[in-house]
Amino acid sequence: MTETSEPTIPTTRAATMEKIVALCKRRGFVFPGSDIYGGLANTWDYGSLGVELKNNVKQLWWRTFVQRRRDIVGLDAGILMHPRVWEASGHVVNFNDPLVDCKTCKSRFRADHLIGEKLGQHAEGKSPEELTAILASANLPCPHCGNRTLTHARQFNMMFRTVIGPVAETGVQVYLRPETAQAMFVQYKNVVATARVKLPFGIAQIGKAFRNEITPGNFIFRDIEFEQMEIEYFVRPEEGSAAFEGWLDAMRGWLDLVGLSGEHVRVREHAAAELSHYSNRTVDFEYLFPGSMGWKELYGLANRTDFDLRQHQEHSGEDLTYFDQANNTRFLPHVIEPTFGVDRTVLVLLLNAYDEEQTTDVNGKPDTRIVLRLHPRIAPYKAAVLPLMKKPELAGPARALFERLEAETGALVDYDETGNIGKRYRRQDEIGTPFCFTVDYETLDDHAVTVRDRDTTDQHRVPLAEVPAFLRERIA
Repeated sequence: MTETSEPTIPTTRAATMEKIVALCKRRGFVFPGSDIYGGLANTWDYGSLGVELKNNVKQLWWRTFVQRRRDIVGLDAGILMHPRVWEASGHVVNFNDPLVDCKTCKSRFRADHLIGEKLGQHAEGKSPEELTAILASANLPCPHCGNRTLTHARQFNMMFRTVIGPVAETGVQVYLRPETAQAMFVQYKNVVATARVKLPFGIAQIGKAFRNEITPGNFIFRDIEFEQMEIEYFVRPEEGSAAFEGWLDAMRGWLDLVGLSGEHVRVREHAAAELSHYSNRTVDFEYLFPGSMGWKELYGLANRTDFDLRQHQEHSGEDLTYFDQANNTRFLPHVIEPTFGVDRTVLVLLLNAYDEEQTTDVNGKPDTRIVLRLHPRIAPYKAAVLPLMKKPELAGPARALFERLEAETGALVDYDETGNIGKRYRRQDEIGTPFCFTVDYETLDDHAVTVRDRDTTDQHRVPLAEVPAFLRERIA
């Protein structure tokens, strides 16, 4: 694929970033970090519902790409690594963002993003000199104060530094990892020796990474601390192109699996000028964010060739070649790298699922029903059990059903008996619970419950004995 695939642009959309941020704090998905101290810029904590949604995404990804495949094994590497790892990988020299400052108000901006937002030009990958020339030609003002006093663009390394040792002056300077990939290359030799893998095979990891971003923001889209789900897939050099296409299909399949709408997703091929120093082909899966954000990267797929293994072999002195017994040859494998951002996935799922329906309340007045149409696979709660009223004769069978569902389905189920049933339905709609099982007075006679569907609000009766099977079938 050499061209950008353009989906149909939707004409209406309920979600805005402001609505998602408000919903996340109101319902316990995401809170500002260090909230009682006024927050710490661009840090976020996942609340009780957010951590379940995030864990569901990670667990589904792990089952899909590791546990259900025979050609991929897992790794959980440390955040701190030998500093020479980052010299070999090129991060010490190349992991830079182009920075400009306003001489008047001292605000700081990423030059290529500023050009993209104000001039509509794609500037990622350009040198500081090229970026400076574009900014000078356009005579761009500072977005904050309006003065035309921007500095020349210069490189800014994004790795966080720390020191191992009791005294900073004599300790060893190390870095918080800016990506999870390098550990998989560094441990490649041990994996080959112990996991009985043969080409093609992959190493997968989910873990934290840290980047001292110049312009983080847009809620959890760009953080200084974030989680990645990454695979390094090792192949014979001549099989790199075919493996790349195979992973393009696999990543499309993942989008379908988590229920992301096709009209908000496109695939964009990187031009030669914007390729990273290690890649001979890169494709971004981009998402159409609301408002001024527009199309931004969601996932990436890169052919890293043999760059990483060759660099680590040269810097470490270790032989990292693969021995092909069938042909009695040794070579450095090439690597295909599919990368998935956990936090961006959560954000996009919330944006994609958010919906508003105009309806009326019990008094016939206009009202808005907020619904999170999350796929049952990744919704925090798979179901809720609700006694019609807070009465002992209804609470008893409702509690019994709640305990049966958790025991027999393994799903996280909510139990709520506070407030009128209409308000409880609305709360479950807003947090994305797909099904509500209501125990009412009829239940005492017919041994059935009312099942309410979140998306359609349709209701029908299901025998108590069949409720666990009903739920299992729909969340499988």
